[in-house]
Amino acid sequence: MALGAVSWAALVSSFSVALAAPPPAEAAASAEAHPAAWPARAATVAQDPAMERRIDALIAAMSLEQKVGQIIQADIASVTPDDVHRYHLGSVLNGGNSAPGERYNAPAPEWLAAADAFYAASMKPHGKLPRIPVIWGSDAVHGHNNIVGATLFPHNIGLGAARNPDLLRRIGEATAIEMRVTGLDWTFAPTLAVVRDDRWGRTYEGFGEDPEIATSYAAPLIEGLQGKIGDPDWLRGPHIIATAKHFLGDGGTQGGKDQGDARMSETQLRDLFSPPYLPALDAGVQSVMVSFSSWNGAKMHGHRSLLTGVVKDRWNFDGFLVGDWNGHGQVAGCSVTDCAESVIAGLDMYMAPDSWKGLYKSTLAQARDGRLPIARLDDAVRRILRVKMRAGLFEAGKPSSRPYAGRYDLLGNPDHRAIARQAVQESLVLLKNAGGILPLKPDASILVAGDGAHNLTKQTGGWTLSWQGTGTKREDFPNAQSIWEGISEQVAAAGGRAVLAADGRYANKPDVAIVVFGEDPYAEFQGDRPDVGYDDAASLRILRALQADGIPTVSVFLSGRAMWVNPFLNASDAFVAAWLPGSEGGGVADLLFGKKDFKGKLPYSWPKASDQNAVNVGDADYDPLFPYGFGLTLADKGDLAPLPEARASAAAEDPGIIFAAGRPGAGRQLLLGAPGALSTNPGPALIEARGADRHAQEDSVRLQWTGAGEAVAAIVQEDAADLSRESNGDLVLELDVKVNAPPSDDVALLMGCGDGCGGTVPLRAALVEAARRGEWTSLAVPLRCFADAGADMARIDTPLGLVTSGRLDLTLSGARITAPSGARLACK
Repeated sequence: MALGAVSWAALVSSFSVALAAPPPAEAAASAEAHPAAWPARAATVAQDPAMERRIDALIAAMSLEQKVGQIIQADIASVTPDDVHRYHLGSVLNGGNSAPGERYNAPAPEWLAAADAFYAASMKPHGKLPRIPVIWGSDAVHGHNNIVGATLFPHNIGLGAARNPDLLRRIGEATAIEMRVTGLDWTFAPTLAVVRDDRWGRTYEGFGEDPEIATSYAAPLIEGLQGKIGDPDWLRGPHIIATAKHFLGDGGTQGGKDQGDARMSETQLRDLFSPPYLPALDAGVQSVMVSFSSWNGAKMHGHRSLLTGVVKDRWNFDGFLVGDWNGHGQVAGCSVTDCAESVIAGLDMYMAPDSWKGLYKSTLAQARDGRLPIARLDDAVRRILRVKMRAGLFEAGKPSSRPYAGRYDLLGNPDHRAIARQAVQESLVLLKNAGGILPLKPDASILVAGDGAHNLTKQTGGWTLSWQGTGTKREDFPNAQSIWEGISEQVAAAGGRAVLAADGRYANKPDVAIVVFGEDPYAEFQGDRPDVGYDDAASLRILRALQADGIPTVSVFLSGRAMWVNPFLNASDAFVAAWLPGSEGGGVADLLFGKKDFKGKLPYSWPKASDQNAVNVGDADYDPLFPYGFGLTLADKGDLAPLPEARASAAAEDPGIIFAAGRPGAGRQLLLGAPGALSTNPGPALIEARGADRHAQEDSVRLQWTGAGEAVAAIVQEDAADLSRESNGDLVLELDVKVNAPPSDDVALLMGCGDGCGGTVPLRAALVEAARRGEWTSLAVPLRCFADAGADMARIDTPLGLVTSGRLDLTLSGARITAPSGARLACK
C-alpha cells in the first residue's frame, strides 16, 4: 500500500516494468477456488455472546448512512475530522507519504494530536445515532517507521535471514508500544508474501522465497503486536491490531510485476502462498489485507471464492478483510468510486484514500436499491465492530488518554534499539571471506567508503518516513546510527583510525577498506526491475581502485533483494549481504570487528546470472550462485573462485522515455532549485515536487513554483546523449501536463548540453491556454527548436528543464522524445 503527498525525491527511485514471463507449466486458466480443497481450520477466537448481542443492538440502531461509513477508510491527506463525523467513516489511515500537516517529518506530538482529533470527531454526538470510535491504520512495517525518532528494524528480508521467531515476537512488542505512544492502534503488518521472482519491488517485504520462514514467523510476530488470545491485554494496553497481508499470491506474479497476475494452478497458489496465513489466524490476527494482484486474471479484490469461500468460510475468520489502496477500483466493472462487487465478494472495508467521498455516495445508493445486499453490508459492519470491541476502543477514551500515549521517550528507547541491533547482527549474511580477512582489527587504519556508509536514507530503505524512503536527511534520524558512525565508534574506542571518504580516495594508505554501497530506496511498483543485475559503475570503480592499490577490501552490500553482483564479489576480499538494516548501523560494525559471529542464512537464493530472476529452492533446474540457506561463519573457509562478469543483456528501457510511471527514465534524475544550485532535496522555498495520481497511484509529479525567485525543475542524466539524429529527423519533445494554476511570469522549456550550453523555448502562452482548459494536455516541441536556440544536440545531458521566476503549478505525467502525432508548438 502506498500513498499520500510525496516529496519529489520519492519519484526518482529505480523502477521499470518487468517483462512478462511465460506462465508456469502447471498454470491453469481457472480462477475459481474450491474451498473444500483447502485446509480446514477451526476458529481460535471464541465469540463472546454478550459482545455479539451488543453488536446486534448497535447495528439495529445504526442508520444506513452510518453502516456505509463504517466500511470506508480514508487517508488523512484527503479527509478531515469533520468529514469523519459527517460521513460516519469507520477508519482513517496515513499512507506512506501522508502525515499531519503534510510534513513527512512531523513530530510525534502532532501525530497524537491528530489521533485525538479524528477520535473526537467520531464520538461527537450525531442526533440519536450510536457513537462508534474510528480506528487508525498505518504501515508500521519495520518499526513505527512513519515517525521521526522511532526504532527502525531491518526490513523483513533481513529478518528472514535471522531465522529467529522469538526475535520477531520482541520486534512486534516494541513496534506496538511505539505506535501506542502516538495514539495509533492498527498496523498494516506483517507482510506474509512468499516471493518467487526477485524483480518484484516488494521483495524486501517478504521473509523469503519458501513459505517455511513466513510460516514460522507469523504467529510470534502477530502475538508480539497483538498479545496472546485470552490475555487481559490482548489488542489493548501495550498491544495493537495486526494485519496479515497481502492475500493472496502477491509474491508470485508473472515477471515479478507489482499488482500483477499470479498465473498458476490452485494447488500452487494454495501450497506456496497460503501456509503463513494459517498460523496468523491461529494467533488471532484481526484483519487480513487483500492483495492488489490477480490470480489467473481475476483480481483478488473481487475474488469471492477466495475471500469468502476460503478465508471466511473454510478458515472461520471472523475479523475483517480490508482492501489495499484503491484496489477495489481494479475489479472488472468497477471504478475507485463505485464497486459494490468487491464487498459482495467478501471485502469488509474499502481502502479508499482519496476516493472515499464518491465511493460513499455510490455505496449508499447501492445499499438503498439492493445492489449491495443489506445482509452483506451488515456482516461487514459486524466484523468491523467486533474487532473494535475486542480492542476495547469503545471504552478506551481518546488516544492521548490510553496507556503509553505521549511517552515520547519510548520512541527509539535503548531497550528497543538493543532489539534492533540484535536483529541486524543476526540478519547479515557473509558470502565471501577470502583469506579470513574478517574479523577486522578495530585498532587498524581503516578507510570507510561508498555512498551507503553514512547514509541513513539508503540504510533504512523504503517505507521510512516516506513511501519510497527517499528525501530524508540525517537529522530525521535522531535515534539512529549510520554504518560509518558504528564503525567509527568502535575504531575510536580501540585506538585505531577511521576515515570516511565516500569516493574512496585517501591521503594515507589504510590497512583495510570497508565499502558500503547498494540499491537506493524504493517501494512497491517503483522498485520493480527488468532483471536482478546490479549496476553501479561508481562503486565498482572504488573497489577496483582499492584492489589495484593492494588494499584489502570488505564490501557491505545494501539491497532489498538478492542480486547478481559478480564483478563486485571479484573486487572484494569479503562480501556481506546487509539487506536494509534499519537504524542500528552499530550492529553491522559488531560483525565486521568480530564482537559477534555471522549467523544469517540466505532467505532468497543468490543468482549466478543477471537474468536469473526467479531462482527458487526446489526448482527442477535449481542452480544459484549461493543456495537458499547459505551463510558463512567466521570459522568457515570463505574463499571464492573468480566469477564470470559478463552481464546478460538487460531488458532495456526506451531511452526516449524521459519521465513516466512517476519517475525519470533510466539513468536520469529529477533535480530542483535555483539555477546553478540544483539538488535532490532543496526544500520548498522556491519549488516543491509531490507525487500525484493520474491513471495510477503516484504515476505523476506535481511541481509548484513559489515565485520567490528563479527556479528550475530539471531531469538530468550522467551520460550525455546524442540526439542530433532525432533532431534532424524532426522528432519532438512531448510533455503530458495538467496546469493547475497558470504561470505568473515567463516560463522557458530547456534542453541543456553542459555548462553554458543549452537552448530554450518559451512556454508561458501554451501553459496559460492549458490552464484555461483545465484538463490534461500534450505539448509537443520540435527538437530542432532547441538546436536553433543554441543547444548542441550531440551532447544533451538535460533533456528537460522548466524555468520560471514566477508562480506556477503543474502536474507532469509523461515526457518523451517521439515522432510527432499532432499539433506542434512554434519555436518562438
